[in-house]
Amino acid sequence: MANTYSQISIHAVFAVKQRENCITKDWRDDLHKYISGIIAGAGATPLAVGGWLDHVHIFFGMPVTTSISNFMSIVKANSSKWINEQGFVKGKFQWQSGYGAFSFARSQRDVVIKYIMNQEEHHRQKTFREEYLKMLSDFMVEYDEKYLFEFYD
Repeated sequence: MANTYSQISIHAVFAVKQRENCITKDWRDDLHKYISGIIAGAGATPLAVGGWLDHVHIFFGMPVTTSISNFMSIVKANSSKWINEQGFVKGKFQWQSGYGAFSFARSQRDVVIKYIMNQEEHHRQKTFREEYLKMLSDFMVEYDEKYLFEFYD
């Protein structure tokens, strides 16, 4: 797209359907690498991919050629297809519908990257519910409890 420039850094979070703790250590890194490839293939700049047993965080430079909604559909559809093709879980793997997406200034990138790459340590102290609700609060996002992820703490 000629003469169109942007610098938009997005931190997005999405969760496993029924919040199963199925993203195990033996294939988690491969999933994160694969998702990084999806991000790059969709025209974005992957900055960090991490997560825990039941959710994934991605941080990327948003391309000007798509919406966040379309971009997240691409990431979630392609990654769930790959997980199913690899046979990492019994039955059919699915992500929950929806996601959280938060924008950050370029000067905040290092902090966000560090946060995403330290998810294992982070979740020794906080549940995913606590983490997600804090993100919504920090960004002053109004929400209806009935439309949040399914939380099974």
